Amino acid sequence: MADFASAFAATMKAEGGYVNDPQDPGGETYKGVARKMNSKWDGWIHVDLAKKEKNFPANLDKNTALQDKIKTFYEINYWDKVRGDDIVNQNVGECIFDFAVNAGPITSAKLAQITIGAEPDGTIGPVTLGKINAEDPRVFIALFSLHKIARYVHICEKRQESKKFFYGWVKRTLEAI
Repeated sequence: MADFASAFAATMKAEGGYVNDPQDPGGETYKGVARKMNSKWDGWIHVDLAKKEKNFPANLDKNTALQDKIKTFYEINYWDKVRGDDIVNQNVGECIFDFAVNAGPITSAKLAQITIGAEPDGTIGPVTLGKINAEDPRVFIALFSLHKIARYVHICEKRQESKKFFYGWVKRTLEAI
């Protein structure tokens, strides 16, 4: 079965630290948690307090309570929603989880379902899970990656400002292969 700790560590390498890019629709973000989409996350209290201290934003990574909140946030809101513990292959679990973090668990589940030829309802249930686990992991990851890149192209066609993120998204996709 796939392991959350390993998947979390891999995703955190891609998510980075604190950013507040005015062109990012998520706005202020810490380790991938976007304030606009997660305004009620209690980790923002720690971030806001840290802004008043020296060495912001470097001081965030030393805040143990904040780091625990990040890990719990990802496990509950992404790993559990894509049923990471029930995915047999670690690399497949990491790919689905990482894309859930990047695009949302429903979108990741739909793309996984499209990849395996299941009805894309956005929920990884027993049928979807069985098909994911039965698929050759290399084939699944390759096809899933192509679907992700096609989605990124579509996003950039709809929102020109997103083009600046395109190569980063593709790089992240290819690093998961």
